[in-house]
Parts: sequence; C-alpha cells; structure tokens
Amino acid sequence: MYAALWRKLPGPTWLKIIEALVLFVAVVAILFMFVFPWVVENTNLIDNTVG
Repeated sequence: MYAALWRKLPGPTWLKIIEALVLFVAVVAILFMFVFPWVVENTNLIDNTVG
C-alpha cells in the first residue's frame, strides 16, 4: 500500500518526502478534529463501570 502511494506521488524523491509528510499531518489532524471526538461521543469509552 505504501509503495503504491509512493509511486503515485509526483516529483523527485525530496518532493515525495515532503508530500508524504503533509499527507500524514493532514490525516492525523482530521483524526484528532473529527473522528476521535465523534468516537468518544458515540461510545462509552470514558464511562467507568467500577462502583
């Protein structure tokens, strides 16, 4: 999967490294801003069952 992504990125190696880092940061930002808060709201991960 990563090799296919690497082949799809345009440019020389140094540009591919920068593009891959930008994509990684974008994915992590989307996870922290949208996906993780949604998961916490829709699950009981924070609720504790010890009484």
